[in-house]
Amino acid sequence: ATPPLPRDQAEVLRLAREIGFPVMLKASWGGGGRGMRIVEKEADLEEMVATARREAKAAFGNDEVYLEKLVRRARHIEVQLLGDAYGTLVHLFERDCTVQRRNQKVIERAPATFFTEEQREALCEEALKIGRAVNYLNAGTVEFLQDADTGKFYFIEVNPRIQVEHTVTEAVTGIDIVRAQIRIAEGARIGAPDSGVPEQKDIRLYGYAMQCRVTTEDPENNFIPDYGRITAYRSPAGFGIRLDAGTAYSGAIITRYYDSLLVKVTAWSPTPHETIARMHRALWEFRVRGVVTNLRFLDQLIMHPQFASAEYTTKFIDQTPELFRFPRKRDRATRLLNFIGDVIVNGNPEVKGRPRPARLTAPRLPKVPLGKPTPGTKQKLDELGPEKFANWMLEQRRVLLTDTTMRDAHQSLLATRFRTYDMKAIAPYYAQLLPDLFSVECWGGATFDVAMRFLGECPWERLHDFREAMPNLLLQMLLRSANGVGYTNYPDNVVQYFVQRAAESGIDLFRVFDSLNWVENMRVAIDAVRGTGKLCEAAICYTGNLSDPNEKKYDLKYYVELARQLKKAGAHILGIKDMAGLCQPRAAYTLVKALKEEVGMPVHFHTHDTSGIAAASVLAAIAAGADAVDGAMDAMSGLTSQPNLGSIVESLRYGERDTGINAENLRALSGYWEQVRHCYAAFESDLRSGASEVYVHGMPGGQFTNLREQARALGIDDARWPEVARAYAKVNELFGDIVKVTPTSKVVGDMALMMVTSGLTAEQVLDPNTEIAFPESVVSFFRGDLGQPYGGFPKALQKKVLKGAKPLSARPGEVLPPTDLEKARSEAESKTWREITDDELAAYLMYPKVFIDYMQRRLDYGRVSVLPTPLFFYGMEPGEEISFDIDRGKTLIVRFVATSEAYDDGTRTVFFELNGQPRSVKVPDRTHVAVKPPRRKADPGNPTHVGAPMPGTIATVAVTQGAKVARGDVLITI
Repeated sequence: ATPPLPRDQAEVLRLAREIGFPVMLKASWGGGGRGMRIVEKEADLEEMVATARREAKAAFGNDEVYLEKLVRRARHIEVQLLGDAYGTLVHLFERDCTVQRRNQKVIERAPATFFTEEQREALCEEALKIGRAVNYLNAGTVEFLQDADTGKFYFIEVNPRIQVEHTVTEAVTGIDIVRAQIRIAEGARIGAPDSGVPEQKDIRLYGYAMQCRVTTEDPENNFIPDYGRITAYRSPAGFGIRLDAGTAYSGAIITRYYDSLLVKVTAWSPTPHETIARMHRALWEFRVRGVVTNLRFLDQLIMHPQFASAEYTTKFIDQTPELFRFPRKRDRATRLLNFIGDVIVNGNPEVKGRPRPARLTAPRLPKVPLGKPTPGTKQKLDELGPEKFANWMLEQRRVLLTDTTMRDAHQSLLATRFRTYDMKAIAPYYAQLLPDLFSVECWGGATFDVAMRFLGECPWERLHDFREAMPNLLLQMLLRSANGVGYTNYPDNVVQYFVQRAAESGIDLFRVFDSLNWVENMRVAIDAVRGTGKLCEAAICYTGNLSDPNEKKYDLKYYVELARQLKKAGAHILGIKDMAGLCQPRAAYTLVKALKEEVGMPVHFHTHDTSGIAAASVLAAIAAGADAVDGAMDAMSGLTSQPNLGSIVESLRYGERDTGINAENLRALSGYWEQVRHCYAAFESDLRSGASEVYVHGMPGGQFTNLREQARALGIDDARWPEVARAYAKVNELFGDIVKVTPTSKVVGDMALMMVTSGLTAEQVLDPNTEIAFPESVVSFFRGDLGQPYGGFPKALQKKVLKGAKPLSARPGEVLPPTDLEKARSEAESKTWREITDDELAAYLMYPKVFIDYMQRRLDYGRVSVLPTPLFFYGMEPGEEISFDIDRGKTLIVRFVATSEAYDDGTRTVFFELNGQPRSVKVPDRTHVAVKPPRRKADPGNPTHVGAPMPGTIATVAVTQGAKVARGDVLITI
C-alpha cells in the first residue's frame, strides 16, 4: 500500500504504477466497506481519486485516501492482538472475515477452517511483528488479504479498536476481550489473573464459532434499510448461542437515522459443521415482525455448500445469485391476527345482516380412538383398476352408499359455506367408522369457487387434507364436463389439465355431466378421466316426467339412447343426476330398471329431497336394481339436500340389499354435523318444508335457495316468490324446455329475475319488435357457448337474442384455441408476485380474477382455513381465549385483550396475547371517517404504480407528464 496520497497528481500516478494496475483506492479514515473503489486503468485514476476524496470528506470528516494492491480473488483474514503497557503482546488467533458484501463484512468465523496449523502460526507471528514494531497497546486487529489462487498474504491495515466481530474470538478462546481491554488500560499485566488474559503459551483454541449480523435491511431490495415498529420479537437461545443486542424488543421503534443492526448472534460448537447447524437453528428461531430483516438471506448464505466448504472469496455474495432466491416468508401468526382483528373491528361481511347463531360452541367429535382404518373402496379400486371395479360393483348384492354432506348437502342447504376446518376435523372418523361407505362426495361443483371467493380457502389444500384423512374411501367430485368447475366452456387442454391435477391430488371418482346432456360436450372430460386411471361416472341429468304418459321429449327412449352413447364413450359407471328432485318413485323404478336391462352398467342414483318424497324415489331405484345411491347425514338431509342416509340404512336392514353400514356410527357422525350446522345459521334458508312446486318450475336443489336470496337482494320479497317461480317455468318453456343444471339453470334464473324486476311478459320476450337487453348469460346460451340443447334452439328467439350474430353449431371446445399453459402460468405469477404451483395454475385457468383476489387475501391474512368457524365468522369477545393449530405440532393460543379508540387515520389497534406474549395489530375501521387520510401506497398488483424503493427526498425528476418510458428508464432520483 501507499502512504496517504499527495495532492500532486503526477506523484499519485507514479505511486499507482509502482503497485501496478488495477489498484484499490481507500479512504484512510473509512470503515465498514465505505470509501472503497477499484481503479482498473490509468485513465480513470485522477477522476476517481477526486471523487473518493469528496466522499471521504463528507462521510468521515477527512479526505485522506491511499492506494493498495488489488487482489481479485481474495480471502480476508484478521488476527486479534492484545498488548499491555509492559511490552507483552499476544495474539488470540485469526478470524475469517471473507464473506462480505461490497467489502462490508456479513459473517465472521473463528478460526479459519481452511488454514493449516503452519499457515495459522506463520500469519499470527506476522501480526505480532507488526504490533511489536509500534509497541502496540490494548486491543487491535491486524488485517490481511490472502490470494486464493497463490496462497500469498498481503498486509492491509491495523484496526486500533475492538471490532464488531470480536465475539467469535471470545467464543473460541474463552477470553473476554472487552474486559481485558479495560483491565489492561487500568494497568493490568498480561499473564496475571486480574488481566483476564493468560500468557501466549496458555492461549488455546476451543472449537469453532460464527457470528451473523441481523439487520433491518431488505435483501430483496438491494439491502435498503427498513424502518418502523417491531410488532413482535423473539430471539433464539440454548447451548452454544450468544446474543449481543440493545434495541431489539417488541415495541421498539427502528428509525431511518441510525445503524440498521438489530442483534449479533454467535454460535459455537466443537466442529464447523455443527456450528453451521446451530446457527441455522438459531436463525430459524428468530421472530421479528413489523420490519424487514436479512434473516432469510443469512440462512441461505450459511446453508450454501460453498460456505460449508469455505470455498469462497470476498466476492462470494456478489457472484452467487442463488443466495437471493428466497422461500416466501409465511409470518402466519401475524397475518391471522390481522384477519381476527379485522373481524373484531369490522365484522365478517359474509354474515353481516344475517341471523347470528343462538349459541357458538366448539362441536364435539365422536369419542372414538383413531387408528389405522380398515381397507375400503379406495384400496379396492387400486387393486382392480376402474373396469374391474365396475364389474365388482355389479356383483354386490348390498346397496353401495355415497355421502354428500361435504359437497352437495351444504351446497344445497347452506350456500356452499362449509369450511375446511369443520370437514377436516371429522374426516378421519369417516375413515374409521364407515369403511364400508362407497364414496364421499367432497369436492367440485360450486365448492371450488366458493372456497376461494367467499371463504378465503384453497380448494386444493382442502382436497389434499381429505385425501390424507380418508385414505381408505373413494373421494368423489362433480365435474361439469367442458365447464370444468366453472360456468363457461374451456379449451379442451384446460379441462384435461384440471382433471389430471384433480386425479393426482386425490380424486378417485369423477361424476361427469353436461348441463344439456350433450354427449359431444362430455367426451373430452370422459377421455381425460380415463387417462388418469380413475373412475368415470357419466351422469344423465334427469328432467321432464317419465311418470307422465304424455311426456314426448324426455321419454324412456331418450334416456336409454343417451346411456348407450355414454357407455360407448367410455364411462365406467352410469349416473342418474336428478338435480331438482323431479324423479318420482314410479319414474325412478322405470328408469333404473330400463337402464340396467338395456345398458348393463353399474347405476348410481342421485336426487334431491325438495319435493319431500325423494327417499321413496331412492328406495324405488334400489328395488329396480340401482347399484349405488346418494344420501346425506341425518343432520344435513332433507329439503333441497339429499334424502336421509341413516333412514335409508335402517329401511334396508335385514333385507337382501342391506347396506352393511353401521347405523350407530352414522348417528355418531350425524351428531357432529348437527352441532356444526348451528355455526352456519346465517346461511340457512327460510325453506322449512318440502315444496311440491318443484314439479312446476324444476329448479335444481342448490339453485332453489340461492335464487330466493338473489330475489331478496333485488327487492323481491317472499310474497312475490311465486312470481319468480312462475317466470322460471315460463322461461324454460320459452327456451325450448331445456335441461336445467349449472350453468344452464343460471341462464334460466337470470332471465326469470329480469322478467320479474322489469315487468316483462312472455309475449314481450318473443315479440321481435320489443327491444330487450338480455342478460349476458342468456346471450351466451343462445350463441351456443354452453353447447347444443336436445331438440335445438327456438329459432325466432335465438335470432332476437343474438341480434344478427352467428351462433355456434360445433362443440365450443373445438373452436376455442388451446390455452398456452406456460403463458398463463407467467401471467398468474406476474399478478401474484411469486411462483405458483400446478394446482394453483389449474385454479387460475378456471377462475382468473377469483384466484388473483384470493391470492391477495391469502397474502394479507394467511391460511384462514385453520381458524375455528365461530372465530372466522364472528371474531372474539374481550378476555376470550382460543387455541388452534397452524401446522402439525404448532398451536397458537390467542387471547383478545382490548381495542383502542379510532385514530385520526381511521385505524384502531387491537391488542392480543399470543402464546402468552403481548401482540397488537392496526386495523382500518371502515365505519370511521379518517381525519388524517393515510398516504397513498403503490399497489403491487397495479402495473401503472411505481413505488419508491426507499424513504428520502426527491432530488431530481427526469420525466414529465405524457412522456413515454421504457423498463429501466430513470424516473426520479432520491
